[in-house]
Amino acid sequence: MRGVVVKEHAAGQSGRTNNGGYAMFGRAGGELRLLFPGLAGFYATVADLWYPMIRIVFSASLLFHGWGKVAAGQFTVGPGLAKYGIEPHTPLGYVVVFNETIGALCVILGLGTRFFAAAIAIEMAVIAFKVKMSLGYGQMELFVLFGIVFFAIALHGGGSYSLDRKIGKEI
Repeated sequence: MRGVVVKEHAAGQSGRTNNGGYAMFGRAGGELRLLFPGLAGFYATVADLWYPMIRIVFSASLLFHGWGKVAAGQFTVGPGLAKYGIEPHTPLGYVVVFNETIGALCVILGLGTRFFAAAIAIEMAVIAFKVKMSLGYGQMELFVLFGIVFFAIALHGGGSYSLDRKIGKEI
């Protein structure tokens, strides 16, 4: 596996070697060197931003869809669930709207992140495997992707840039 970058997450290690490179497979003592070394400072500055970007962008996208359900009215969600045999459809319709609005907003803010991300991941799994699976992977794909991302967010928690971290508690 020559050239694959690996970050080791032992206690106190960020995966960087002493001189800022990354450990690599396939080359004894080999290091990944930047093609443009002048970018090292920039990369070090923005290294912690990847996770909040994923958390915020995926949640904002879900919030957009949730807000569409709010605008259309709750009565459109429940009958849609009933159509696919998901019961009790009315209370679960409220859960869907809640997850995709309040839950998504909380994940954006990093508040109750693990709980809301897990609830959203479960919702996406139900949609993918109960509702869309009979229609083929092309119809499931987006829900599987969102489900995996929200499951990963649930495992990771709010992260450094979250209200969970600011409060000092999370589930």
